[in-house]
Amino acid sequence: MNPKSAPQPPKDGSDKTHGSPFREQGVLKRLRKSFRCAFRGVRELFLHTPNARIHLIATIAVIGAGLYFGVSRMEWCVLVICILLVLSLEAINSALEALADQVTTNYAPLIRDAKDLAAGAVLIAAIGSAIIGLAIFIPYIL
Repeated sequence: MNPKSAPQPPKDGSDKTHGSPFREQGVLKRLRKSFRCAFRGVRELFLHTPNARIHLIATIAVIGAGLYFGVSRMEWCVLVICILLVLSLEAINSALEALADQVTTNYAPLIRDAKDLAAGAVLIAAIGSAIIGLAIFIPYIL
Protein backbone atom coordinates (compact mmCIF):
# COMPACT_ATOMS: atom_id res chain seq x y z
CA MET A 1 0.00 0.00 0.00
CA ASN A 2 1.29 3.43 -0.91
CA PRO A 3 2.00 5.42 2.28
CA LYS A 4 0.41 8.53 0.76
CA SER A 5 -2.86 6.68 0.08
CA ALA A 6 -3.06 5.12 3.54
CA PRO A 7 -5.58 6.77 5.86
CA GLN A 8 -3.91 9.35 8.07
CA PRO A 9 -5.09 10.47 11.51
CA PRO A 10 -6.52 13.98 11.63
CA LYS A 11 -3.92 16.70 12.19
CA ASP A 12 -5.89 18.16 15.13
CA GLY A 13 -4.85 15.20 17.31
CA SER A 14 -8.31 13.67 17.50
CA ASP A 15 -8.82 10.03 16.62
CA LYS A 16 -11.90 10.18 14.42
CA THR A 17 -10.75 7.39 12.10
CA HIS A 18 -10.46 4.76 14.79
CA GLY A 19 -13.21 4.42 17.41
CA SER A 20 -11.93 4.16 20.93
CA PRO A 21 -13.98 2.23 23.46
CA PHE A 22 -12.62 4.59 26.12
CA ARG A 23 -14.01 7.62 24.30
CA GLU A 24 -17.33 5.96 23.52
CA GLN A 25 -18.12 4.82 27.05
CA GLY A 26 -15.87 7.03 29.10
CA VAL A 27 -12.81 5.76 30.90
CA LEU A 28 -14.35 5.70 34.38
CA LYS A 29 -17.54 3.99 33.25
CA ARG A 30 -15.56 1.29 31.48
CA LEU A 31 -13.22 0.89 34.45
CA ARG A 32 -16.17 0.53 36.86
CA LYS A 33 -17.70 -2.13 34.62
CA SER A 34 -14.38 -3.97 34.47
CA PHE A 35 -14.05 -3.99 38.26
CA ARG A 36 -17.69 -5.06 38.66
CA CYS A 37 -17.03 -8.06 36.40
CA ALA A 38 -13.81 -8.90 38.23
CA PHE A 39 -15.47 -8.79 41.65
CA ARG A 40 -18.32 -10.92 40.27
CA GLY A 41 -15.69 -13.47 39.22
CA VAL A 42 -14.19 -13.52 42.71
CA ARG A 43 -17.66 -13.98 44.22
CA GLU A 44 -18.39 -16.82 41.78
CA LEU A 45 -15.07 -18.44 42.66
CA PHE A 46 -15.84 -18.62 46.37
CA LEU A 47 -19.55 -19.42 46.01
CA HIS A 48 -19.25 -22.24 43.48
CA THR A 49 -15.78 -23.71 43.88
CA PRO A 50 -15.35 -25.93 46.95
CA ASN A 51 -11.55 -25.99 46.63
CA ALA A 52 -11.45 -22.19 46.60
CA ARG A 53 -13.35 -22.16 49.89
CA ILE A 54 -10.77 -24.57 51.34
CA HIS A 55 -8.01 -22.22 50.17
CA LEU A 56 -9.92 -19.30 51.72
CA ILE A 57 -10.05 -21.11 55.07
CA ALA A 58 -6.31 -21.79 54.80
CA THR A 59 -5.77 -18.11 53.97
CA ILE A 60 -7.66 -17.02 57.08
CA ALA A 61 -5.62 -19.48 59.18
CA VAL A 62 -2.33 -18.21 57.73
CA ILE A 63 -3.29 -14.57 58.30
CA GLY A 64 -4.34 -15.41 61.85
CA ALA A 65 -1.06 -17.22 62.51
CA GLY A 66 0.91 -14.36 61.02
CA LEU A 67 -0.84 -11.87 63.28
CA TYR A 68 -0.47 -14.12 66.33
CA PHE A 69 3.25 -14.76 65.83
CA GLY A 70 4.05 -11.24 64.60
CA VAL A 71 5.88 -12.33 61.47
CA SER A 72 8.27 -9.86 59.84
CA ARG A 73 7.38 -7.61 56.92
CA MET A 74 9.39 -9.78 54.54
CA GLU A 75 7.64 -12.93 55.80
CA TRP A 76 4.26 -11.20 55.27
CA CYS A 77 5.27 -10.40 51.70
CA VAL A 78 6.17 -14.03 51.03
CA LEU A 79 2.95 -15.28 52.65
CA VAL A 80 0.80 -12.85 50.67
CA ILE A 81 2.50 -13.83 47.41
CA CYS A 82 1.87 -17.51 48.18
CA ILE A 83 -1.78 -16.84 49.04
CA LEU A 84 -2.36 -14.79 45.89
CA LEU A 85 -0.59 -17.37 43.72
CA VAL A 86 -2.75 -20.25 44.97
CA LEU A 87 -6.01 -18.28 44.78
CA SER A 88 -5.19 -16.94 41.31
CA LEU A 89 -4.33 -20.39 39.99
CA GLU A 90 -7.54 -21.76 41.50
CA ALA A 91 -9.49 -19.05 39.66
CA ILE A 92 -7.75 -19.86 36.37
CA ASN A 93 -8.35 -23.57 36.94
CA SER A 94 -12.04 -22.95 37.61
CA ALA A 95 -12.36 -20.75 34.52
CA LEU A 96 -10.70 -23.39 32.35
CA GLU A 97 -12.96 -26.10 33.75
CA ALA A 98 -16.07 -24.00 33.13
CA LEU A 99 -15.03 -23.30 29.54
CA ALA A 100 -14.16 -26.94 28.92
CA ASP A 101 -17.50 -28.10 30.33
CA GLN A 102 -19.28 -25.59 28.09
CA VAL A 103 -17.49 -26.86 24.99
CA THR A 104 -18.53 -30.48 25.47
CA THR A 105 -19.93 -32.76 28.11
CA ASN A 106 -18.59 -35.77 26.23
CA TYR A 107 -15.32 -37.38 27.29
CA ALA A 108 -12.41 -35.80 25.42
CA PRO A 109 -8.84 -36.81 26.32
CA LEU A 110 -7.34 -33.42 25.45
CA ILE A 111 -9.88 -31.57 27.58
CA ARG A 112 -9.24 -34.00 30.43
CA ASP A 113 -5.50 -33.34 30.09
CA ALA A 114 -6.00 -29.56 30.07
CA LYS A 115 -8.18 -29.73 33.18
CA ASP A 116 -5.70 -32.02 34.93
CA LEU A 117 -2.79 -29.72 34.05
CA ALA A 118 -4.59 -26.71 35.50
CA ALA A 119 -5.47 -28.66 38.64
CA GLY A 120 -1.85 -29.81 38.85
CA ALA A 121 -0.68 -26.19 38.74
CA VAL A 122 -2.90 -25.41 41.73
CA LEU A 123 -1.57 -28.47 43.56
CA ILE A 124 2.06 -27.51 42.92
CA ALA A 125 1.42 -23.96 44.17
CA ALA A 126 -0.49 -25.20 47.23
CA ILE A 127 2.22 -27.71 48.20
CA GLY A 128 4.97 -25.13 47.64
CA SER A 129 3.04 -22.57 49.67
CA ALA A 130 2.52 -25.06 52.50
CA ILE A 131 6.26 -25.77 52.58
CA ILE A 132 7.02 -22.04 52.64
CA GLY A 133 4.43 -21.55 55.38
CA LEU A 134 6.03 -24.28 57.46
CA ALA A 135 9.47 -22.73 56.94
CA ILE A 136 8.13 -19.40 58.17
CA PHE A 137 6.01 -20.60 61.11
CA ILE A 138 8.03 -23.51 62.57
CA PRO A 139 10.71 -21.23 64.08
CA TYR A 140 7.96 -19.27 65.87
CA ILE A 141 6.39 -22.48 67.20
CA LEU A 142 9.64 -24.08 68.43
